[in-house]
Amino acid sequence: MNKENLSSTEYFLIVGFSDVPHLQIPLFVAFLMAYLLTLVGNLLILITVYLNSHLHTPMYFFLANLSFIDIWYVSVFFRKLLANFFLEGIQVSLMECLLQLFFFLVIVTVEFLLLTVMAYDRYVAICNPLRYTSIMNKAVCMWLTAGSWGVGLINAIPHIGLLSKLSFCNTHIINHFFCDLTALLKMSCSDTFSNETCIYINGVVIVIMSFVFIIISYFKITVSILKIQSKSGKEKAFSTCASHLIVVILFYVSLCSTYMRPTSTYSIKDNKIMSLSYAVITPLCNPIVYSFKNAEFKNALRKFHWFQIVAGHLSPSSKSTGLERHCLAE
Repeated sequence: MNKENLSSTEYFLIVGFSDVPHLQIPLFVAFLMAYLLTLVGNLLILITVYLNSHLHTPMYFFLANLSFIDIWYVSVFFRKLLANFFLEGIQVSLMECLLQLFFFLVIVTVEFLLLTVMAYDRYVAICNPLRYTSIMNKAVCMWLTAGSWGVGLINAIPHIGLLSKLSFCNTHIINHFFCDLTALLKMSCSDTFSNETCIYINGVVIVIMSFVFIIISYFKITVSILKIQSKSGKEKAFSTCASHLIVVILFYVSLCSTYMRPTSTYSIKDNKIMSLSYAVITPLCNPIVYSFKNAEFKNALRKFHWFQIVAGHLSPSSKSTGLERHCLAE
């Protein structure tokens, strides 16, 4: 069998969604709108948190970091994805492909860990409100964020190192909308056992453990919410916390379904569709779920006169107090 070593490959061809020519224009419009809304929503969070001193708290510090991550997240592959709708394929060099995958792996890992840190922050705020300021102080927040970035960088290195040793069979066409790890493994005619083992180890250590930690945190938060006396308070608190948890589950399940299974079971078409949930939908939903449903954040937005009309439609109908405010502020 004719094999081509990765180190000698000059370029890869990313074909995107060229297999559905009749949907090129609708898909382009949809992805362009998603990209612009994601950028605007997350930039708005960054600007609002930076300019409003009342939002200089641990919760909004983590939200701002999540928004920063999501901006880079979509920027990693969206420009080439949009350009691909007008071309038969985007040619990328080996270095570009590896760099894109490296940044993608770093960003995904950091987002996993930030979502976990945010769940812990809400747990402390709701279940230990008297100790919140002492536990989640500035130094702790900085270390948690820096640690997330450090783990993300360390996590991406072995994947790229192992990938650089693979050989590919008769093609360098990537049937995906970016240099996805599963697509590259599917193309390889080398033994990918080491690559898959690395994925499983990272999946268990980072993904599964983080997800379990989030579930436990939300379970304890739910127990505390049940202590709220008013029925309307419980409904509002459950509605807000449930929407957060749904986004987290969507992000985790889609990534686990895509990566944590043997290469022989990979379906490029299914993986491409599944990738849309964590690559497009989650970054788009995060600003809405984590900020724009937040009464305190909406009050801060009203200070921007050009946003008064939109903020008026989002205005809360009643005030929340005590424990209910903590969950609604999440």
